[in-house]
This record gives sequence, structure tokens and C-alpha cells, in this order.
Amino acid sequence: MNGWTIGIIGGSGLYGIDALEDAQSIAVDTPWGEPSDELLIGRIGGIKFVFLPRHGRGHRIPPGDVNHRANVDALKRAGCTDLVAISAIGSLREELPPGHFVVVDQFIDRTVARPPSFFGPGLVAHVSMADPVCPRLSAWVAQAAEAAGAEVARGGTYVAIEGPQFSTRAESRAYRGWGGDVIGMTAMPEAKLAREAELPYALIGMVTDYDCWREGEAVDVATIVARLHANADAARRLIVELARALPPERSASPIDTNLDEAIITAPDARDPAMLAKLDAICPRLMR
Repeated sequence: MNGWTIGIIGGSGLYGIDALEDAQSIAVDTPWGEPSDELLIGRIGGIKFVFLPRHGRGHRIPPGDVNHRANVDALKRAGCTDLVAISAIGSLREELPPGHFVVVDQFIDRTVARPPSFFGPGLVAHVSMADPVCPRLSAWVAQAAEAAGAEVARGGTYVAIEGPQFSTRAESRAYRGWGGDVIGMTAMPEAKLAREAELPYALIGMVTDYDCWREGEAVDVATIVARLHANADAARRLIVELARALPPERSASPIDTNLDEAIITAPDARDPAMLAKLDAICPRLMR
């Protein structure tokens, strides 16, 4: 064992990984409800991968109903050390055309109706999201995407909207004015929960459209689906290249223990029921 177990959260159009060796599907129960689907576990070379389709196979779960807490908990229970999210995104920049991939490094969270944290009354924690992705994992993902033949932008701000509707033109232009580079509906609170679960997280987005900020253009599902088929092939190659790019041994990341400086509730005031629900997220709290 080399210490790597990479969780892959597959977005729209990516519902499986053909390259997995000795693949098996397992159902995982979590205290937060059901994850989006069974986990598909296997290996590519010497690297263990755990795959979860964010919307479920067949894309049956809309963005606002994705149980992100259950998804992240299930991946942590399966032994994941790091998470790579793959998402369909719209572009807010002329220089990021459909077909490009963007390794996101910042977020603007506009979601309002999704449970944003594993913590709450009885056990309070405040993790830093100043730098919301893992820089070393993001660099490997970018390298892998380039090796897979994709045009890759390293860095970009992702605007996360509630959906399921696409933006109005006024909203799309406003997000551009805020400094947004790409837009999607699923990265939040996923990235926040990964940080709370002490899982280094990287997100690579596959550009499917220009959103609607350009005069005369609008987003439609047919266009997105057509682009997704082409992008999904590159995404599958990316995962294979990532397995090749990772070093033989996984060195520790500061994110592995970031809860040590995030929990503010005194040990003797912590709710036992909350602690029990966090048995996979941070087992150190149980000791």
C-alpha cells in the first residue's frame, strides 16, 4: 500500500470509470442519509480509486438534492485520503471556450438551501476556506489533464449557484463583474465539507457552454449533453494519467489535521450525539 486512496466525484456525463481494475460496487450507510449511489472501488496501477457519481447513475438527482454530507462521509468511510471532483461548468470568460478544462482554485458560494456543514449546535467548528483547494493535488490533476490531451487553465474562480435553473443574463454579467471565471451548481457545499472532513480537495471543471452573458446566446441542455460526451472521454483519460502522475508515497498534508485548529467547543461541552455522527469525519474526536 502506498497510502493513496483517491476519491473521484464524477459530475454530469461521468458515471463510471472503465479503467478500474478489480472493480467492485459497495453500498455505504452514513449518519447523514444515503449517498448519491454505490461506491465503485478499484485500482489503476498501484493507486486505489473510489468513484461516486454525484448525480447518481442515469443523472437522477438534481443539484439542490445532492446529499453532499452523505457523499463526503461515504468516501471518507471508504478510506479516501484525497478527493478529486469533476464537474460540468459554464464559462464566464471568452478565453475559456467550451471544451477547455479549468482547475478551480477559488469559489463564490451563492447556494442558499443546502446543509453547509457537518457541525452544528453541540459541536461548533470553523474551518478556514481562504484557500479552498489543495494546491499539490490540483497541480497533479492539471498535469494529468494536460497529459490526457486537454486544454487546461490552471486557476479560476467558480461561482456556485443554487439552480436548477440557469442564470439570467443580468446574473451572468454580474458574476463576471465579481471576478467569476466559471459557473456551476454542485461545487458548494461539497468543497466546504471536504475541508471539514480533512480531505484535500481538487476540482477540475469541463466547460460545456458560455452561460448567457454573451449577446444572443443561452444555455440549453442539448448543447451541454453533446459537449459532455466529448469531455467525459477526456475526463476518463485524466484519471488514468493521474494514477501515473502521483508519487509512490503520499506525504502528509496540513489539511489532514485542519480540524485541530477549527473546533471551538470545549471537550466537556460537546454533544455525544454529534460526536457519534462524526465517527468517520474525524475519528480523533472520539478518543
